[in-house]
Amino acid sequence: MKIAFVGKGGSGKTTLSSLFIRHLAAARVPVIAVDADINQHLGAALGLDETEAAALPAMGAHLPLIKDYLRGSNPRIPSSESMIKTTPPGEGSRLLRVDEDNPVYDACARQVELDDTTVQLMATGPFTESDLGVACYHSKVGAVELCLNHLVDGREEYVVVDMTAGSDSFASGMFTRFDMTFLVAEPTRKGVAVYRQYSAYARDFGVPLKVVGNKVQGPEDLAFLRDEVGDDLLVTVGHSDWVRAMEKGRPAHFAHLEEANRSALRTLHDTADAAYGHRDWERYTRQMVHFHLKNAESWGNAKTGVDLAAQVDPSFVLFEGTAAPQPA
Repeated sequence: MKIAFVGKGGSGKTTLSSLFIRHLAAARVPVIAVDADINQHLGAALGLDETEAAALPAMGAHLPLIKDYLRGSNPRIPSSESMIKTTPPGEGSRLLRVDEDNPVYDACARQVELDDTTVQLMATGPFTESDLGVACYHSKVGAVELCLNHLVDGREEYVVVDMTAGSDSFASGMFTRFDMTFLVAEPTRKGVAVYRQYSAYARDFGVPLKVVGNKVQGPEDLAFLRDEVGDDLLVTVGHSDWVRAMEKGRPAHFAHLEEANRSALRTLHDTADAAYGHRDWERYTRQMVHFHLKNAESWGNAKTGVDLAAQVDPSFVLFEGTAAPQPA
């Protein structure tokens, strides 16, 4: 299951995504955590110190390796250099699975210890001063989008992505790659502004969206959120002494998280699990192709010098049972 956490900056998006990741890990569910935010804070939220977080390999730096591996023996892709972030898989492509060993995870993922279990953490890499004027952050998250396009995941297998803040999350087609999107909103006008923008895009593309109210302090806050987001409001969370201790670098065992907040996380898990029954791999593949053709026409063909529409395999549909060639 592919899960996104979105919301405005400061909404608590990264904190909520890290708590959900901890919840899944405690439930012994295989999970890959991905930090796709322009501000790379997910590692710290999962307990890494500054040195450990800074040492995480940047997925963008390994984009040539990712492309070469995923290309496999796909005859429609003559070279990995012609692949862009939206290149869809086809016959001969290599696919990724959550609970496996492969060169992409070897290069880009690191094990993070959470109490008595571990999760794999991947990060796009920070947007640095050297990138100014020569790079767009969407090019960095392109490595994430390419991996999601080639991911075959099943029930009780999770990839949780902490997306970049604000409306930037839907500046590319990556927002359609998820089985469920949790939008973290504070009970303020600014807090629900991103919801209004995001919900319109979500409806247009059939993207499941639920709102998680954060920093809710009483009935007035709850009533405000219900008035603003209606039935999309799934659950709310409030102050947490456990989170405050975690932010100071002194977290207790996750089992000591407040019961109200643990209950909220169970609701997120149940909601994500229920989305499994609504999966439509044909639509998923069709949307993948839609954004690829759109990018090919707007910039991809000119950048690569080839007709990227030729990369589309019209008979290929990604689904859980898709077989993929293994590396020699």
